[in-house]
Amino acid sequence: MADLPIPIYTSLDDIYDGYTALAQAERWNALLDHYHAVFGQKPTHVARAPGRVNLIGEHIDYALFGVLPSAISRDILIALGPSAAPGGQVVAENQDERYEKQAFAASRVGEGEWALEIDRSELRWESYVKAGYYGVLTHHLRAAQPKSINMLVTGSVPAGSGLSSSAAMVVASTLSFLVMNDVLHGVTKGELVGLAMENEKRVGVNSGGMDQAASVICTPSSALYITFHPALSSSPVSIPGTHPSAVLVITNSLVVSDKALSAKVNYNLRVVETLVAARVLARALGVRVGDREKVTLREVVGRWAGEEQGADMGPERLQRALEQLLGEADRILGAGHGRDGLSHAEMVAASGLEEAAFHELYLSWVEVEATRFRLWARAKHVLSESLRVLQFRRVCLAHSSSPAQSTSTGTSTSTEPQPHGEGLLKELGRLMNESQESCSGLFDCSCAELDALTRLAREAGAYGSRLTGAGWGGCAVSLVAEPDVPAFIEKIHTSFGPYQKLSKKQLEEVVFATKPSSGAGVYVVG
Repeated sequence: MADLPIPIYTSLDDIYDGYTALAQAERWNALLDHYHAVFGQKPTHVARAPGRVNLIGEHIDYALFGVLPSAISRDILIALGPSAAPGGQVVAENQDERYEKQAFAASRVGEGEWALEIDRSELRWESYVKAGYYGVLTHHLRAAQPKSINMLVTGSVPAGSGLSSSAAMVVASTLSFLVMNDVLHGVTKGELVGLAMENEKRVGVNSGGMDQAASVICTPSSALYITFHPALSSSPVSIPGTHPSAVLVITNSLVVSDKALSAKVNYNLRVVETLVAARVLARALGVRVGDREKVTLREVVGRWAGEEQGADMGPERLQRALEQLLGEADRILGAGHGRDGLSHAEMVAASGLEEAAFHELYLSWVEVEATRFRLWARAKHVLSESLRVLQFRRVCLAHSSSPAQSTSTGTSTSTEPQPHGEGLLKELGRLMNESQESCSGLFDCSCAELDALTRLAREAGAYGSRLTGAGWGGCAVSLVAEPDVPAFIEKIHTSFGPYQKLSKKQLEEVVFATKPSSGAGVYVVG
C-alpha cells in the first residue's frame, strides 16, 4: 500500500461514500465559491487529508507495538490556484475567521538550499503550511523556482481533540505544494508519509508516524495495522460488514488537554515509566540490554521470545509471547511496592544502574514530576493493550478471509470458531471496553469526562466505547449499530452534562458518525 501513487480524483463519489458525498457537496461548493470571491478566479485543485481515529492501541506506539487507526470522513481541504505574483509567493487564507491571512516566500541561501522562517514558539496554523512548503522545496525543488500559489484552507477535524488535525494539516499542505509545483507524479503514499513526518517535526511536533500513515494510506472500510518494529510498516485490516452494520461515533469530551503544560506529569512521565519498566523487566528475565540503551517493551518481548535481530516475529507469534509475558510482568514488576508505585530511589535500584547513569539515560532529556513511579501499571497496560490490538485485528481478518489462506498473508489460520454478526460486534466492543478500563485504571490517561462519556455510550447501546488519542481530554470513539445512531446521539445529548446546553448545530460539531475513510488525495476542479 505504501508503494501506491497518491490518488487523483475528479468526483466526490470517489472520495466519500455515496451518502457522505451528497452531504459534503455543499461544503465543497462553498469552498470553491469562497476561493473565487477572495482571489477572483476558480481554484484548479483541492488537496484533501483526513483526520484519524485510533480504534485501539493507545500509548503503545512509542513502546514500538502495533496500533489500529483509521482515517475518518472529517478532513482538511485546501483549495489551490496559481498566482501571478513573482518569486514563489504564497498567499494563504483560512475560512475560519479566527485565523489571519498569511503571505510568505522562501529565499535561497545557497545552491540547493532554502530558508523559510517557521515560528516554533507556538503552534500557529500557518506554521503547518510553511512546513509543508519547506519540505517540498528541500526535497523536490532544490534547483527549481517554486511557483506562486493562492491557498484557501478549511477543516472539519476538531483541533485539540485527539483526531490528528495537525497531521492532516501537514499532509494537505505538503500535497498542495507537490501538486502546484508539478512534482506530485511519482511520489508514493509511503514517501508522502515520510515527508509529512519530517515536515511536522519542523513545527516542533515529534511523531512516530501513526497519524500521517493513517491520513495518507487508509482505504475505505479498512483500518490500518501499523507496526514500528523493526521499521515502520502497515497493512490494511478490513472492518467487517456485518448485520447489523456498525459505524464509529466520535464524541468530544470538550476537555482540551494542554500537552505542553501537563507533559511532565502526563505524557512525558508515561514515556519514562514505560522505558524504565522495560529495562527492569529485561533485567529480571535475563534479556540482554546495553548499558546506554533505551530498550522498549516491544524489543524486550522480541528478545525474550528469540526474535532474530532486525526481524519481525509476526503477529501470531507476538500474540503468544505477550500472553506468556503478562504473567511474568505481574510477578516481576508487581512485587513488593510495585503495584503502588516505586520511589525514585527504588526505581533506580530496580534498574541496576548507578544514579548518574540512570539520570543520563532516562531523565536528562525530558522533564518529569512524580513521587511514585508506577512501572507495573504502565507495563501492564502496554502489554495488555498490545495484545488487544492483535486480538482485534485477528477477529476482523478471520471474519473477512477464508481459513485456507496461509499465515504469509498476515491472516489468522485459526480453526477456532469465530464470532459473526452481532456476536462479532460484541467481541470488538468488549476489546474496546477493556482498552478504556486499562487506559483509565492502569495508564491513568483518561479523565472524568471521558470516563463518563464512555460509560454513557455503553448505556446508550454502544457495543464498545473508549478514549482515542493521547487522552487526558479529547474524544471517545464508540462502535454503534448504524440504524441506532440517531437514537444513540440523542441519548448522549440528553445524558452528558456538557452537551445539554448545546444547540443542534453545536452538537453536530462535537458528535458525529463516521466510517473508515479514504486517505489523502488531490481533487482536480472541473
